[in-house]
Amino acid sequence: MAVLKVIEVLANSDTSWEDAAKNAVAHASKSVKNIRSVYINEQSATVEGSKMVNFRVNVKITFEVN
Repeated sequence: MAVLKVIEVLANSDTSWEDAAKNAVAHASKSVKNIRSVYINEQSATVEGSKMVNFRVNVKITFEVN
């Protein structure tokens, strides 16, 4: 039987929400092993003038505990 744990991570990107989610997984994988899935819980962006300039995600990352 596998034991899974979930952590919540906030990440951002100047490019896109997808890139922000990839950044979250990349950063979490530096200290967390056996990542199984990522759930995008929330998305937001900052706007300057009429352009979105920073994309933010709040993700839940699930990983297996040994």
